[in-house]
Amino acid sequence: MTQLTIGRRFNGPAHSGNGGCTAGLLAAASGLPGPVTVRLLRPPPLEEPLDVVPTGGGVGLRGADGPVATAATGEVTWSEVEPVAVATARAAEASYAGLTGHPFPTCFVCGPDREVGDGLRLFPGRVAPGKVAATWEPVGAVDESLTWAALDCPSAWSTDLEARPLVLGEMTAQVLSTPQPGTSYVVVGQHVGGEGRKVRTASALFDADGRLLARAEHVWLEIGPEMLARLRQG
Repeated sequence: MTQLTIGRRFNGPAHSGNGGCTAGLLAAASGLPGPVTVRLLRPPPLEEPLDVVPTGGGVGLRGADGPVATAATGEVTWSEVEPVAVATARAAEASYAGLTGHPFPTCFVCGPDREVGDGLRLFPGRVAPGKVAATWEPVGAVDESLTWAALDCPSAWSTDLEARPLVLGEMTAQVLSTPQPGTSYVVVGQHVGGEGRKVRTASALFDADGRLLARAEHVWLEIGPEMLARLRQG
C-alpha cells in the first residue's frame, strides 16, 4: 500500500492541505494517465500518513478519520484559456485582491503572508472581466503537485473570492510539460460559470512564448461564515 503525507508547509487554510497540492500528490501517486480528476471529500489533514488505496475506477486517499479524496481518469471538454504576456501578468499583480482581503492569507500558493522561497506567492490580478493572470518563476525542482498547485488558486481569484469564499471541490488537470526553475511562466485563471454553491473555473500555464504547459478545470464550493471560521481555526 502506498502512503503520502501532506507537509505542513503545503497548507491552504491554516490547518489543512492546499487543494491543488493534495490533488497533484494523489494524481501522481495514482499512476493514471492524464488528464486526472481529483475530488476532495473533506479538508486534507496535514502531517498525517494517508493511504492510497485502489477503487473501482482509480484510487482513493484515506486517513484515520476516513476518506479524504478520490482520483480517476478525467473526462473533460477543455475551456479555452488564452495566454497572457509576461509583462501584462506582472503588471496585473499589483491589483491582486488578496493583498487587501484574503480568506486564507497563509495559503502556500497565493497567500501574501508567506515568505519568498517558502510559498509560491502567486498574486493573480485582473486582466479582463472574469480573467486573472500572475507570473511564476519556480525556485528549485518542480514536481507534479507543484504544477497542480500553481493551476489551482489563481482560478479562484477570477471570481469575487473576497465576498464569496470558496474551497476546492474537484480539479481535473493535465501536465503537458514540466516547468523549469529560474524560468518565467504565466498562470491564467478564468471564470467559467456555476450554479448554486458551485463555481466553475479554468486555468492554464504558459511559457513566455505562449506555449501551453499545463491546464485545469475546477469546481469550487462556496462556504459560509461558520465553515470559514472553522477552517481558519483548525
